[in-house]
Formats: sequence, C-alpha cells, structure tokens
Amino acid sequence: MPRDELEAAHGALGPAPALVAGPAAAPPLHAGQPPLAILADYDGTIALTDVADVILYEFLGERLAHDNAAYSNGEVGSRSLFISQIEDLPGDPAPLLTLAEAQPLDSTFGPFVRRALELQIPVEVVSDGLGFYIDPALRRLDVPPVPIISNETSFDGTRATMAFPYGHPDCLVCGTCKRQRVLAHQAAGRNVAFIGDGDTDRYAAAYADIVFAKGRLVRLCRSEGWPFTPWDDFGEISAWLEATVAAWRSNPASLPGHVVRPFICGPERWGPGRTDPPAATER
Repeated sequence: MPRDELEAAHGALGPAPALVAGPAAAPPLHAGQPPLAILADYDGTIALTDVADVILYEFLGERLAHDNAAYSNGEVGSRSLFISQIEDLPGDPAPLLTLAEAQPLDSTFGPFVRRALELQIPVEVVSDGLGFYIDPALRRLDVPPVPIISNETSFDGTRATMAFPYGHPDCLVCGTCKRQRVLAHQAAGRNVAFIGDGDTDRYAAAYADIVFAKGRLVRLCRSEGWPFTPWDDFGEISAWLEATVAAWRSNPASLPGHVVRPFICGPERWGPGRTDPPAATER
C-alpha cells in the first residue's frame, strides 16, 4: 500500500520507510563479504502473532479456521485463499492498521538487522501474508532499510485488492514464492539462513542451507527430516551470526558451500500453472 494512503488512513508514519524495492536478483557477492544471506518471515516471527490471521479472523470469523486447516493439509494454495478472503476486507485500511499495530513485535529484530548489515550480510523480510502492515512495523522497531518481499494489499476506500509481485511466474500456489528468494541468494554464491515459524515457511525451509524454526515449522521440519535450530528471539540468532562470521574469517572452509537440493514444489515438480498443491497421492 502506498505510503500516502497509509498516512491518510492512520496519521503520519514517522521517519523514512524501511521498505525498499526487492530486486528480482540477489545482490552480488563481493570479495571479503561473508557468503551468507538472512531471510526472515514476518507473521509469527518478527511479529509475535500471525497478524494476517488476527485481521482475517475479525472479518471472516470461524471460516478462517476452516481455511487454515485446508491450507495446512495441502488442499489449497495461499494465493487462492487470499483471493477469496480479500473480498471480505473493508476498503478502509484504518481498522486493519489498528489491529496490526496492537500486535507485539520482537524488539531484538532491529539490533539483529543492524549487525548483519554491518557484517555486509543481506537481510530480507519474506512474507506470504497481507503485507501492508510490515513497513510501518519495521519503522516502529527502527529497522534499517531492507527489502520486503511480500504480497501487496491495496485499499481504494470501497474495496481491498491484492497483488502478488513476488509470486512464481509459472506456479500459482503461493502468493509470495519464498523458495525463489532462497534460490536467488544461493545463485549469488551465498548460503541462506531462513528464520520462520509456520506452514507458509515450508518451501523456504526445504531449500535453505540453515533453518531456524519455532512453532509449527519445528514440527514440519521434524516430519520431513530437515535439520533445524530452535530459537526464541533474534538475540539468539545474533550470537550464532557473530560466531559463524568469526569462524569463517578464521577459516572459510568452516562455512560449507551450498548443496543443491531436489525440487519438492513448483513447476519443476508439479508442472506449470498449478493453483493448488497436488493431492497427497500425487506427491
């Protein structure tokens, strides 16, 4: 949602925005830079609640539980769900922003990002949620400018609409293709550390080199046999980052190179144009 619309709906938003355009390609890796990238989910990760669920429950009620169960069970893709759900949101964003601003945030995220950027490690917020509340929240946390890779919800006073600028061009299952962001940074020569908490993080965790998981993502990683590290706040991950970079500077071989993983999703596995995941019998 454009900054002028947000300000009109909810007052001045303060300093310069944290949002910068997310490039299709990851930034190039230069000599002397640690070969690492950090991708962090938003809902349930930077925000301590699932902000999209809080907002959607206000307007969808008990239907949301049914929708979430269908998504968790692999019966429907997030993009299809959002297209149907967005019709029930109001055209005025003010009440939605009020709900979003009431949600608690992880105050350790700002210092974590600042330190990562000092170490020349790119950080992206990668979200398959409603998107419009992320930029104001990052400014409240005093997070330096980082790319926000997310769906885009817009309001015209009459209705809400949604666009998917970071969806996969040939696979329409997810609104934001987190897998593609992982692969983009790996193609630039970096190992990718992904930080998340839930079902929408499945396809990032499947391809990331390092996974920090909590909540439902822990159970998912265990069921799939994917290595992960449990975490509670970004202070813990900051300690890992300091130790990892120090070890790499002492011995570059301490950070193993990226290992290509087989596709478990997307047009390479499912064929192009799919809007919902295949049935369990087809996987």
